Amino acid sequence: MIRTFTSRSFLTGESHSPFDSLNLALHVGDDPDAVKENRARLSQRFGVPIQYMNQVHGADVRQVDKVVPDPTVDALITMTPGLGLAVMVADCIPLLIWDESQSVVAAVHVGRRGAINGIVASVIGQMRSLSSASLLAEIGPHICADCYVVGEEIATEFGAAHPHAVLRRDKLTLDLSGALRGDLADMKVRVTNHHSCTVEDPLLYSYRRDGVTGRFAGVISLSSTQ
Repeated sequence: MIRTFTSRSFLTGESHSPFDSLNLALHVGDDPDAVKENRARLSQRFGVPIQYMNQVHGADVRQVDKVVPDPTVDALITMTPGLGLAVMVADCIPLLIWDESQSVVAAVHVGRRGAINGIVASVIGQMRSLSSASLLAEIGPHICADCYVVGEEIATEFGAAHPHAVLRRDKLTLDLSGALRGDLADMKVRVTNHHSCTVEDPLLYSYRRDGVTGRFAGVISLSSTQ
């Protein structure tokens, strides 16, 4: 099974500053031809076609069995071996989920809105309708609780659903991954690894840090030889 997270330098890409070099997003103002070449190189690196999403901070989920034009969703599920799923981020959480029998995988975009809207519960519910095996998850690089500074209105909104993820210290911040880990624990999904922090790592794209920037991706795929 393929399960990884890219970075600016994961491969030599065609994008130039401020998107250098392996930007995978078509919606950030980068040269579309450069992005398409970057995506082609990533597919070549893994030896699988990769399905991307038009992410909108919603709660819609799409199951796919082949590459289609980027659907407007924030989560992808597949049971098709050899089909890669990609979730693009630049501070939100790229969440990868799979079952122990390696029969189903998912790539999920978990931002503040997605966490409030329950996108993870929707994905877990659909995956459990497809497989009875235990589910595992990896939380990719994302903005950490020290860097995710917010105002009172956002803190109140997020705290209504995740009160323990609002931290009132020197600054008012959100612990997005803490909220996600709590949700996954409640749903009996074991987290195998946890990465941080996009703002603090110059090899990762960060919208909070840079404003105009690219997107890296979490990629997952079932092995084509099971």
